[in-house]
Amino acid sequence: MKKIIFATIFLFFGKMSFAQKDKVLLTINDDPVYVSEFKRVYEKNLDQISDSEKGIDKNLALFINYKLKLIEAYKLKLDTSKTYKSEFRSYKNQLMTPYLQDEDFKKALLEEAYNRTTEEVRASHILISYSKKSTKRDTTEIISILDSIKDRINKGESFDKLAREYSDDPSAKMNGGDLGYFSAFRMVYPFENAAYNTEVGNVSEPFKTRFGYHIVKVTDKRKSKGAFEVAHILARDNSIIGKVKIDSVYQKLQKGESFEELAKKYSEDKGSAVNGGVLPKFSSGRMVPSFENEVFKLEKEGAISEPFKTRYGWHIVKLLKNYPVKPLKELKSELEARIRTSNRGKLSMQKLIKDLKSKYKVTVHKDILNQVSLNRDFQFSDEDKKNAILTIEENTIPLKEFLDYIKNKKYLSIEELWSKFEDDQVLNYYKEDLVNLYPEYKNTLQEYKDGLLLFDLMKTKIWDASQKDDEGLTSYFEKNKSNYKSEDIKNIKGEVINDYQKYLEEEWLTALKKENTIKINNKVLKKLKKYYNQ
Repeated sequence: MKKIIFATIFLFFGKMSFAQKDKVLLTINDDPVYVSEFKRVYEKNLDQISDSEKGIDKNLALFINYKLKLIEAYKLKLDTSKTYKSEFRSYKNQLMTPYLQDEDFKKALLEEAYNRTTEEVRASHILISYSKKSTKRDTTEIISILDSIKDRINKGESFDKLAREYSDDPSAKMNGGDLGYFSAFRMVYPFENAAYNTEVGNVSEPFKTRFGYHIVKVTDKRKSKGAFEVAHILARDNSIIGKVKIDSVYQKLQKGESFEELAKKYSEDKGSAVNGGVLPKFSSGRMVPSFENEVFKLEKEGAISEPFKTRYGWHIVKLLKNYPVKPLKELKSELEARIRTSNRGKLSMQKLIKDLKSKYKVTVHKDILNQVSLNRDFQFSDEDKKNAILTIEENTIPLKEFLDYIKNKKYLSIEELWSKFEDDQVLNYYKEDLVNLYPEYKNTLQEYKDGLLLFDLMKTKIWDASQKDDEGLTSYFEKNKSNYKSEDIKNIKGEVINDYQKYLEEEWLTALKKENTIKINNKVLKKLKKYYNQ
């Protein structure tokens, strides 16, 4: 409903910037209304209205009505209601979203993600974990240990052996740190970066993820094989008994029996057996390497492997379909969604904040911050809390705001908390500065703000009032009965209410024009008409 009303309102009345120095077209209660305001809304909607609706006088009258309604809305303090504030805040957050992203950076992330989707990396890692309570000294010691391990690897010691000995990844005891093949989005982004940026055969420098510190050795890179859909038959016994079972099934397949029916009858993977052995679609790194390797040997759809062994038992696999990596054009939407929801999504914001810190004059009052760092539980006086801890341009943020921010966050260091607080404050300053930086943002925001107010005003003054005023509605109908086909108001109530609302609005606008002083600059209006050949 509101969207329809706003569309009607803005067909005539977009709100303008008041910053332009131009001629005053009219005043309302001595407040100037500039030519640029009227011109912008008039020209904005010329393509949407018929020739008969393009007259300057008619549009100016509608524009004045619009301005009078806004004055009334503010007089009634409709802009202070909780509902209005909530809806306006929601729209504002939505409108500013494009301005909180670096489009070039987003494009680079998309291209990187696609390129990595087309290439698979096989890597091994050694992890040394750390806790949130770890100090700088702990971090230095961890990096020193990993540097030492890397040095030993470069001198010829086995990565596999050292991973089993030092890695805090529990799986390293079994796989020697080997993670198999993976591509984009399979690992956390810092890990993915290290793997893709390290040459085959080399070991990376130590790097940090949320799990701890790692070194990575890249053992292979290859073109992505895409995704696969397969069916399998499983004999869970790894011994000779399992081998005999699977060989028996394989012989039946060789004689032409149905793979689907044999899977249903003999497969000991009960989850897939009921579906003829069909497994969910998967790509590299989703299955154990011994299983994947046999699948990758099958070149044609419908091909069936010989029996092979994994740690789960004995298998026979049938290739149902291979899905190659799609072109970027087809994957674009999917990749963008995955970027937004992965830890990559934060990178664009981090770059924006970094750029903003260069754009704005940001001053950290370290003397105040150091007092908090030395003793976060110190009881500062109310006067001390007023001291500026951060200044962005001319805007000062008092110590109190930071103290409120860190309250109940004792699990994080002051250093971490300050970094987040400073970033948030710089971003908040930028959000409020958008109206100064981007005229199109300011105008669109103002249009919505005014439209929302007008909706609430019309609802209060006209629409709801007309619905409740049965006596007034009946009186209006009796006076205008000749204008209707039916003499019974019940048969045409909707039509009568609509006409009654128009009548109430006209009466109301007449009263508003008496309450407010409107002065039109006829000299400027004449020039404006001449400009539009009217």
